[in-house]
Amino acid sequence: MSRAVIYQTFGDPEVLELRDVPEPHAGPGEVRVRVSVAGLNPMDWIVSSSPEAAAMFGVTAPAGFGYEFAGVVDEAGPGADGFAVGDRVYGGAMAKAAADFLVVGAPAQAPDALYRTPDGISDEVAATLPVTGLTAAAALQAIGLRAGDTVLIGGAAGGVGVFAVQLAKLAGARVIGTASEGTFDFLRQLGAEPVTYGPGLADRVRALAPDGVTAATDLFGTETVGAALALGVPPERISTIAAGPNPPGGVRATGGSDAGPADLDRITGAILAGRITVPIAATFPVEQIRDAVALQAARHTHGRILLTL
Repeated sequence: MSRAVIYQTFGDPEVLELRDVPEPHAGPGEVRVRVSVAGLNPMDWIVSSSPEAAAMFGVTAPAGFGYEFAGVVDEAGPGADGFAVGDRVYGGAMAKAAADFLVVGAPAQAPDALYRTPDGISDEVAATLPVTGLTAAAALQAIGLRAGDTVLIGGAAGGVGVFAVQLAKLAGARVIGTASEGTFDFLRQLGAEPVTYGPGLADRVRALAPDGVTAATDLFGTETVGAALALGVPPERISTIAAGPNPPGGVRATGGSDAGPADLDRITGAILAGRITVPIAATFPVEQIRDAVALQAARHTHGRILLTL
């Protein structure tokens, strides 16, 4: 037997249970991963709390929980391509990550993903990359971010925002990030100029950047999209990850699936070079899954929340 976080019905964190389950095994073209760390994302608890959101990802209850993981391959089925027992790996497995073991295709089929963990990258850091790292890269690529830009990043202190701010700075852009005042010092440490979100955002940004904003990405909703349009940013230089496939104003909708392994190589290279930091806000043992998800859902942490197994 092994353990996995399971929910029988959709609901708040109280529906999540750590249960003994039959130990899975790798079949043809698959590997089994002994999971050491699972990274939590807002998507995880949104899926487990909403049957409508779950349906968008092909998840039905009862289900497992979590997407991002890191660990070691401990079984390889016949025909598994490119991975062997003992390989350190990370990636994503829909509704499977918060478990002692998970089975994933090798190569993985979307929405699952499987990558080798580079030497020097810890499992804790690796378990933050498949969603937040790739989503940040896609958000900036969608607007053609370049050196000399002044970019407005909405939700700059969130999990995706932490990567977006640092990638934008590496690209040579000036970064203005929306956040609550409690995160201002944190954002300044990442190289962003913080501005309070909420009504009047466009006026506050205009005062901070009187020469104008040239690009924007909204990582939370549509408030930053509206402010950027009001500031005269062309729609093709505004992206959003959380406004659905048809965002307002003709701006560009994107997500992590629009980025890929080359972007992960670039991000892990920057981490190894000390040019990107990955803040970890809290780490919980998997037995405290409900507490971890409640903290994640409150959206007040600076950095990622991890589960250890």
